[in-house]
Parts: sequence; structure tokens; C-alpha cells
Amino acid sequence: MDIEELRTFVEVADAGGVSPAALRLGVSKSIVSRRLLRLESELGVQLLARTTRGAALTEAGVTFRDYAARVCTEIDVAKETILPAGELRGRLRVAVPLSFGSNYFAPMMAEMARRHPQLQIHTCYSDQFVDLIAGGYDCAIRIGYLQDSNLIAKRVGPIYGKFVASPGYVKEHGSPETPEELVAHQALMQGTETWQLMDGDKIITVRPQGRFKADNGTALAAAAAAGLGIAYLPDFLTNELLASGALVSVMTRHPPPPAGAYVIRPPGQHPARKIRVLTELLIEHCNQVSG
Repeated sequence: MDIEELRTFVEVADAGGVSPAALRLGVSKSIVSRRLLRLESELGVQLLARTTRGAALTEAGVTFRDYAARVCTEIDVAKETILPAGELRGRLRVAVPLSFGSNYFAPMMAEMARRHPQLQIHTCYSDQFVDLIAGGYDCAIRIGYLQDSNLIAKRVGPIYGKFVASPGYVKEHGSPETPEELVAHQALMQGTETWQLMDGDKIITVRPQGRFKADNGTALAAAAAAGLGIAYLPDFLTNELLASGALVSVMTRHPPPPAGAYVIRPPGQHPARKIRVLTELLIEHCNQVSG
């Protein structure tokens, strides 16, 4: 039984169809279909029921999917064990935040590819929180304060940020000095998130309100510079705007606590070496930047 046939079946099962699985694997739909047909022929059972909307697992397919995934994982671990030290092969799919990652983390992904020429790296840049398992990702880089989940997280470095607004907004509406005053202002947010502030050694959580929302940090920085309200953004996105005077810091007596950059991966007994190597590279980079 061919390992690529097993991998292909797992991808189709998780992606919900031949087309998205082909995109993940970087091969044509015809290749995916041929691999599935060979696997079903070898097993003598139908694993997938083809529909106009994609592919649904049969009862046999549901049972076989978990076994196939475990076999693929064990093969990957075995390959890592016997490969020369430092040599990585296969594919690494990573989800990275768009507004922060395209400039901050993109050089690190390129460096990862340079150091490991046998490794295929597929990076998806989006500020949406993707489902790692359903999306077929090996890991994700996430910024901020992590919520509880069944995912495994490794902190790779600190992320510092500020509350910012335009000089015009401050002139018209004033500069908040306390958490109570802050929540009375127009907040520029991604959704319904809370903000954290330092009060001495204590952390205070507030729930801001505002009419302008965007799922992208760069868009929020532009909105702040346009005078629409107060935003909490990482320094990486605001340094140039602060230097030019387009933005000013507010709430300086109650700054936000440092957030973090994390590598997130699905739960599993053995993290792939390619994820460990990427994590170590990011830790090295973040320490250089923060230092």
C-alpha cells in the first residue's frame, strides 16, 4: 500500500473533497482521483462517496481515516529519526497572521526554506483564526493573549504594543487617563475583544466599544490615523506612524501588558521535527528583535 495514497486519502477526508485536497497537496485533481481509486481497489471497499458538493466518508472511510492518519504520522517520525541531523524533508503548512506576519515573520519563513532546501513550505497569511485540523495545517503563528483550547502552544517571544490615536482625535475628544475614561471613547477593534491594561502590578480588563471594526491590524492603524478612535496595536504596526506624528500614544500610565507570539499546533504525542526547528528559529529571531 503506497504511503502517498494514504496521505491523499487523509487530505481528501479532512478537506471534504478532491479539489481542496489537491490544492493542499500541490498536485492535480486527476492525480488525487487516481490515488483514491487505487487505494479503494487495494482495500476492496469504498472509502468516499462522491457528491456534487465534494466527498463524504463512508462508514468504512470513517474507520480507515484514523488508522491511515496514524500510519502517516508514524512514517514521518521514522523518517525524521533516520535523516541526517538538520535535514528536513516533506511539507510544512503554516498559518500566519496577515497584518503582522507578512513583514515580521515572512523573512523567517524564507530563512527556513533557505536552510532546508528539501522542505516544501506553504504559508497562508490571514488575520482570520483558521481551523488547523480542518485546514490541514501543521501549525500556526498567533499573536496576542491566547484563549483556552485543546491546541498546544509554545511561546516564541514577546510582542509589545500601545494604545494610539491621531492628534486630531485627541484634540477633539481628549486623551483618556483612566480605564473608566478609555471605555467611553470610540475603540477600533477586530471584533468583540477585551483590552488589558496595567495598573501597577495588576492587570485590568476592560470591554471597549466602537463602531469601526476590521479583521486586519493595518486597517485599524489606518483608521486610527484617520481620527476614527483609539486602537491597541503592536509596535511593529505603529512605529512609523508615531515617528511621523500621524499617531500619538495614549493611556501611557496604564499601558497594555506584553502579549506574545506563539507557535500553535494540533494535539499529538510527537511534534514533528520541522515544527520544532521552525519554533527554534522564531525564538532566535524574536529574541534578537526584542533585545
